[in-house]
Amino acid sequence: MTVAALPILTRRAQAADVVEYQLTSAPRVFSPAPGVRFAALAFNGTIPGPLLRVTYGQRVRIRYRSHVDIPTSVHWHGMILPNEMDGVAYVTQAPVLDGGEFVYEFTPNPPGTRWYHDHAFHMGIMRGLFGMFVVDDPSDPPAEREFALVFHDVPRWSSVLAAIGGLSAAPMVTVPGSPEAHEMMRSMTLQSMPMQQGMTSAHPMGDEVAYIAHCVNGASYPRTSALRVRVGDRVRLRVLNASPTQTRYVRLAGHRLLVTHADGNRLARSLEVDALRIGVGERYDVYFEVTKPGALLLQGLTGDNLVDEQAVVVCTEGAEFTAPERVSGTLDGVDYFTYEKAGGTGGSSPPSRLQSARHALTLGGGAWGSKQWTINGAVWPNTEKLFVRRGSDVTVHFTNQTEMDHPMHLHGHAFELIETNGTWLARPLRKDVSLVRANGGTTTWRFLADAPPGRWLLHCHNDIHMTGGMMSEVIYTS
Repeated sequence: MTVAALPILTRRAQAADVVEYQLTSAPRVFSPAPGVRFAALAFNGTIPGPLLRVTYGQRVRIRYRSHVDIPTSVHWHGMILPNEMDGVAYVTQAPVLDGGEFVYEFTPNPPGTRWYHDHAFHMGIMRGLFGMFVVDDPSDPPAEREFALVFHDVPRWSSVLAAIGGLSAAPMVTVPGSPEAHEMMRSMTLQSMPMQQGMTSAHPMGDEVAYIAHCVNGASYPRTSALRVRVGDRVRLRVLNASPTQTRYVRLAGHRLLVTHADGNRLARSLEVDALRIGVGERYDVYFEVTKPGALLLQGLTGDNLVDEQAVVVCTEGAEFTAPERVSGTLDGVDYFTYEKAGGTGGSSPPSRLQSARHALTLGGGAWGSKQWTINGAVWPNTEKLFVRRGSDVTVHFTNQTEMDHPMHLHGHAFELIETNGTWLARPLRKDVSLVRANGGTTTWRFLADAPPGRWLLHCHNDIHMTGGMMSEVIYTS
């Protein structure tokens, strides 16, 4: 099996069951497309950060060192792990300051496609501090080729500041090679850096943030690295949406995609679709068969004039310079992934004992001119907390009263998605992020309170909404 498409950090095993990694954050000028320069932050010099990989059952020891001038931490998204290793600055650990370090040590669980990113509330993830983490499951279906694909975007920083009303502790960067090298510059200086021309001012679907580039694995098409395959190969794609705000639809020209895992967790029944719908923070594993030679475009559909940038060529030998077969830029008539299709309809609502213990969360805010995004009318840290007893069954019901979708994420647990927009799923989906659709959309989770004691965040994974206050906690009382 060949694994490609992301830089792989060499693993050094100190013992047979322990794998060690070193992660270092530092400033970097990021240029994924001609004319685009962004004062970014990077893990080990790359955006995304290096692909971390272990086999299920191995333990990891990750020494993180900061060389950036904002507080940072590393959250291990989708992992069930000790609370003190969850990597949330000011909640589970002190932030890591410039020159400081923190050692994370845990046994990655469950197996599957996970990821890691900054979680210190200073926009480090928006500026490049994220990467994929694969926990190999030996029982997964085999594939001759496997590729890790991170879809991510570069924001126009002035639009970020406008969306959140500025930062109380504005990010600062050092740009090597500039006249200000080795001096700290506030993030507002990003507005004067050379940027790509002809940008839209905002996403036409109502996104608060404008983007200057859309990328796959650190580059914009046609700079992206081709995925080389052979006729007859069964190919596995691990796909992560690391955009700060945008849902992605991903298609491969000429092929249907067999979806086998959601957020790294195996589906009860695989689903074949034309395209993926991936909310912020979600991951999907898909398989397809290479049936003929040629070049195909795997493309993320966006709603702005950079739509052609987020793409990568899949090609057989000899077709590297062939114009790739493309897909339409619209979703008209496209059979794309939905929770209802994956889980099936006809499920039943939870028993009364769970209904009576249900936590009802209304997502609000975002009115014109407001920078606040609320849960039950309050913003973090004054939002209602979910107090649970260890071993109890918990249901959480969301109602979205805003005009934007919210990708809600629960730390330290894998929940079952059992209802969406009034439809109860026959086969609940095991996930750690799920979209709550706009304009009255509903979603219901069920999970067992079996995590280690501590404070576990529950928040919108849209960085603007989280920063605006759409965050709560699950707190164990015993």
